[in-house]
Amino acid sequence: MTARIVEVRLAILKKNDLAARALREGWAGGPLVVSLVSSPGAGKTTLLAATLARLRAEGAAVAALVGDLATDNDARALAASGAPVRQITTGTVCHLDAEMVAAHLDGWPEVDGRGGVGALDYLFIENVGNLVCPSSYDLGEDLRAVLLSVTEGEDKPLKYPTIFNTSDLAIITKTDLAEAAGFDRAAALANVEAVRPGMPVLEVSARSRMGLDEWLNLVETRRLAKRAADVRSIRPGETKTGNPIEVPSVPRHQ
Repeated sequence: MTARIVEVRLAILKKNDLAARALREGWAGGPLVVSLVSSPGAGKTTLLAATLARLRAEGAAVAALVGDLATDNDARALAASGAPVRQITTGTVCHLDAEMVAAHLDGWPEVDGRGGVGALDYLFIENVGNLVCPSSYDLGEDLRAVLLSVTEGEDKPLKYPTIFNTSDLAIITKTDLAEAAGFDRAAALANVEAVRPGMPVLEVSARSRMGLDEWLNLVETRRLAKRAADVRSIRPGETKTGNPIEVPSVPRHQ
């Protein structure tokens, strides 16, 4: 029975990796695709709302997909920014996968009317609040940011190393509450370094706007690099999660 479960799981992950690779190929030369992962309540929606509002104010074309088990509360909160937002309701599934993302890109009038996803500067994907399940599912993103709030404690990287190892950036959120929460900044940074040496770490308060400029500068730099070089952070045949995948190599888009 155990062998059968492992076999089915590998088949599911391989199918997802193929779908993620197709998304990444389709997004080459298009928007910077950024996914946000964290435990529930770490501040993904608040940070994303501030991000969308600032980018729109600066003239960027942005949109967001939001995953949640049941409600559309986060999607409605983000829509207040004026950016196109689409809800992905997962039911009992504790993560998004590449096929869910692909399905919700089709027939999106607010985006199609602006030239389609390829005409966007940024597409943000807010995953379901969970630090376990999303780590195994590549969504075709260019940048995966894992959020850790000061109210959660400093040991999240040690408890959930896989999600930190499959992410490109760590963001410490709610820094305006650090003193009240007794947050040990040095310990948190050391724990991130222990799990993922050299991983960039930003410290942000979406409420006070501290660190928001650094975050926006980072995504803008990544977007410009992608547009200029038309390269992806993962080469053909590779996946962000490290799941095994056997596909033929294809040339990069020119």
